[in-house]
Amino acid sequence: MSKQRLIVRYKDGDRMNHWFIALMFFLAGLSGLAFFHPSLFFFTNLFGGGQWTRILHPFLGLLMVLGFLVFFVKIWRENLITATDREWAKHAGRMLRGDKAGMPPAGKYNYGQKMVFWAMALSLLVLVVTGFMFWRPWFTPFFSIPVMRIAVLLHAVAAVVLVLSVIMHVYAAIWVKGTVRAMTRGTVTESWARLNHPLWYEEKK
Repeated sequence: MSKQRLIVRYKDGDRMNHWFIALMFFLAGLSGLAFFHPSLFFFTNLFGGGQWTRILHPFLGLLMVLGFLVFFVKIWRENLITATDREWAKHAGRMLRGDKAGMPPAGKYNYGQKMVFWAMALSLLVLVVTGFMFWRPWFTPFFSIPVMRIAVLLHAVAAVVLVLSVIMHVYAAIWVKGTVRAMTRGTVTESWARLNHPLWYEEKK
């Protein structure tokens, strides 16, 4: 059996940035959950106690946003919704049933991946804006208490959206066999590219 040709999907720098974002998401998420509900306050033990958790959380979140911003600048154009994507969305049920062969051809990212990307981008934007609004003691003097309460609510909603988006992202990566390889080794097999992203495959050829 001949060895399949491998195609580069992500460069080393992009993969390192991806895992940096993932690490910051994990740390910012745990430190944020510690203040979300009293029953989760025990997470502060991972960061040296409540005071250190309060200090570190905004910095961890900011590092996550900065890492994603680098990613965003590089790939936002590839995630714009096209007519092909809208056609792909109409047949999304086939994908869920495992009928990949019946799906319209996708580029480097399909409609589902693009929607997750934009959900992450929007939620992170809300998180960073609202986070600054009640980041004590630096920015709170500029906002009234009612405004900060609204900011806290929006911050929590955006965090839930981000967590759900990440869960979908991870699940899809595991579900589509061969996808995880792209972010661990940087390459995918020729057959994977031809099956899952045929338009991108043709570009790479």
